[in-house]
Amino acid sequence: MVSPPRPAYTPGPPEPRTPIDQLLSELASRVDEIVLDRERLRALLDAVISIGSDLELAAILDRIVAAALKLVDARYGAMGVLDGAGGLADFRTQGLSREEIEALGDPPTGRGILGHIIDHPEPLRLIDLSAHPASVGFPPGHPPMRTFLGVPVTVGDKAWGNLYLTDKRGGELFTEDDEALIQALAAAAGVAIDNARLYTELAASQAERERLVVFRDRDRIGRDLHDLVIQRLFATGLALQSIVHLVDAPDAAARINSAVDEIDGSIADLRAAIFSLHTDTDQVFSQTVRGLCGVVRHHLGFAPEVGFTGPVDEDVPERVRIEVLAMLREALSNAARHASATSVAVSLTVQRGVLRMLVTDDGRGIPPQAPRRGLANLAARTASLGGEFDIDSVEPSGTELRWSIPLERQVN
Repeated sequence: MVSPPRPAYTPGPPEPRTPIDQLLSELASRVDEIVLDRERLRALLDAVISIGSDLELAAILDRIVAAALKLVDARYGAMGVLDGAGGLADFRTQGLSREEIEALGDPPTGRGILGHIIDHPEPLRLIDLSAHPASVGFPPGHPPMRTFLGVPVTVGDKAWGNLYLTDKRGGELFTEDDEALIQALAAAAGVAIDNARLYTELAASQAERERLVVFRDRDRIGRDLHDLVIQRLFATGLALQSIVHLVDAPDAAARINSAVDEIDGSIADLRAAIFSLHTDTDQVFSQTVRGLCGVVRHHLGFAPEVGFTGPVDEDVPERVRIEVLAMLREALSNAARHASATSVAVSLTVQRGVLRMLVTDDGRGIPPQAPRRGLANLAARTASLGGEFDIDSVEPSGTELRWSIPLERQVN
């Protein structure tokens, strides 16, 4: 019996390449151009794997500089990131102490030798930095540096930054092998940087998609609350008002009117909650607070006074904003429903890493026998942020609610 002919082999799609695969491929193309002993080749391979093991750009840049220092035994190293306008957007150093960095003040902007490599993106190896025509000397407090090796870093086909190394240990000079070694590292670094940038873009895109899903859910919940819950409550309130004149017993009529007031209060609370659901997280915080105060204005019968001090819009993270808005909404609702106040003042202050919120009204205060569930809820929310909540009476009448929330420990 004759076996049927085997179908011709058709190669399938190539397996997707991992970031490490890309780095090693780039490294292999460079290693062919240089002659390295086994020890230095292993060190280069370890360096490439090290910089490819992270997807956070700042960490990758630091790993690149650290690997370059080790590969050529240099005392100082830096990575300069180009700003696209002939200068440096970022400058990350290693080898300098914290005191030396602070003494130098502002980081370099791309003058002198650094500017020369920016203008001429090709390797530069010097015996003495100060002897080069582009040298402008060192600022006061800068440690002495003599030998120099600079190599451009490209991402794709675009110049992205430069890797700088100075002072080879032992007073030796940087060699041609050192230059080729750092060029190979820079080539792999370009791939790692490109991967990190792509990862950042994908993460941002995913975060935006999740944000849109949240907003769609908020919008749906808000519509349901308005179209179903509020409308039913409003209809129930109207029905109660229409029958109160039919009730002869004064106590029963008073209870019906009280129930109508509670329904009105619940409608005001729901409207404030709907406002919070529709609040864009990109909106500045002070504007959101003013908007919430505007929503409860109709229930209060007047507009609360609102004031801000310090970097309220800049320093309050989203998690704190969400909780503070919920607590402010409850405080204003309580003032409208129970305090019979004629004025309410709201102030938010950010100072020395602490958010302080104060809500004061001139109402009748909190009766000793009043339920404390709402106040307990405010205290619990504040405690979840590591803060403190207090309440005091105001003379001659009124209530003062105070919050103090540390901002440093909060995570968005």
